[in-house]
Amino acid sequence: MTTAARPADLTDEVSRSRLVVYGLGSVGTGLFSTVPGLLLLYFMTDALGVPAGVAGLVVTLPKAWDVLVNPWVGAASDREAVRTGGRTRLLVAGALALPAAFAAMFLSPMTGTGAAIWVAVTFVLAAGAYSLFQVPYVALPTEMSGDPAVRTCITVWRIVFLTLGILVAGGVAPALVGAAGNGRTGYAVMAVTVGAVIAVVLLVPALGTRWVRSRPGPEPLGLVPAFRTARGNRPFFALLASFVLQAAAVAIMLAAAPYVATHRLGDYSLTSVLFLCLVAPSAFAVPLWARGAARWGRLRCLTFATCGYALGAAALLPAAGITSGTASVVATLALCALLGVCFAALQVLPLALLPDTVHEDSARTGRIQSGAFTGLWTAGETFGLAAGPGAYALALAATGFTSSTPGHPVAQTATAQTGILLGFSVVPALLMLLSLPALHVYGRRRAPQETESPR
Repeated sequence: MTTAARPADLTDEVSRSRLVVYGLGSVGTGLFSTVPGLLLLYFMTDALGVPAGVAGLVVTLPKAWDVLVNPWVGAASDREAVRTGGRTRLLVAGALALPAAFAAMFLSPMTGTGAAIWVAVTFVLAAGAYSLFQVPYVALPTEMSGDPAVRTCITVWRIVFLTLGILVAGGVAPALVGAAGNGRTGYAVMAVTVGAVIAVVLLVPALGTRWVRSRPGPEPLGLVPAFRTARGNRPFFALLASFVLQAAAVAIMLAAAPYVATHRLGDYSLTSVLFLCLVAPSAFAVPLWARGAARWGRLRCLTFATCGYALGAAALLPAAGITSGTASVVATLALCALLGVCFAALQVLPLALLPDTVHEDSARTGRIQSGAFTGLWTAGETFGLAAGPGAYALALAATGFTSSTPGHPVAQTATAQTGILLGFSVVPALLMLLSLPALHVYGRRRAPQETESPR
């Protein structure tokens, strides 16, 4: 039986209603992981007047700190699971703290240096709250079923909801900013509205997954022992390295979207359209990739999608740079739609492979330490999502991009225009290609499982 056929065969243990309750959490995580990546850098440089280099540090350093926090939360999550048999308390804590911290990020009463400090502090708080929810949340599929096919099904449902959250973030958040008059007022209205949605969709799975019994091991692992034990899981770290590079590539494109829309295509309102073209096709492509993975193997499909994304991103250079006017807009949007199909695979397939590495590691260590591994995974994802906008901001600063406020717009130089475009096309393409060797290492470690005939 193929993986794609399993949803109809789900037992009462993982019913459709439970899948929906669990999946709703990904709407909230999609909103938080996308809105700052898409709008926060642009908000600082073009609404608060923060210099690009400083803004780059602001969007990078808080999440770099979070890289250290995530494994600690993973170890704490495992300790809670040993004591209580569940991970509910951390989930609820994150669900309550994240919405308020998220809204505060866009409510700075200052501009310039003061605004940079405000955003940095609130971003640190938001990232920490996100870890409290995300780390135990990602650990749950490993404990919801021991069947790899069912776990893949759970992951597919989660990614469908994640895609919905990303679509709302990219399509609605910029539109809310524009509808509320742009500038600081527009961003404030957007932040409060999105924060309220995040609160609802995180509390539902936080309270609705209490039925999941967590069994990470006979004794909880501390942070250092968890690192030491996980160190021997080479397939996990190969998969993680590839995922981090791909996350950075996608994050750079998201951060670049408002700049490309404004300074290359001539219309900020195209930010939402660019984003929707990049993400909307993934909502339809996720089940197609799941069926393809069942037939040809998850790793093979992931490799194919990675190569496709790299080619499509590289093609954006002539599309948005050489052509002009309507032709440039149409070509850019068409390529983003093609990238969206590949983006679906980059979302669902690594997460479908992750629980396998955790379960297989139990034969080596004698324990299933889901929290420890998902803490490391989330730390890597956070690093990639932070490094992308940070690197893009530094590239803007290096190419002479000048920050501004809505009342005092600044014309960008030709060099700055080129930097904007390269970060949207060539750099993500190169990062995707750099992720392929890590995928090869993962495949070599797990070749027998991944090359088996379809079931």
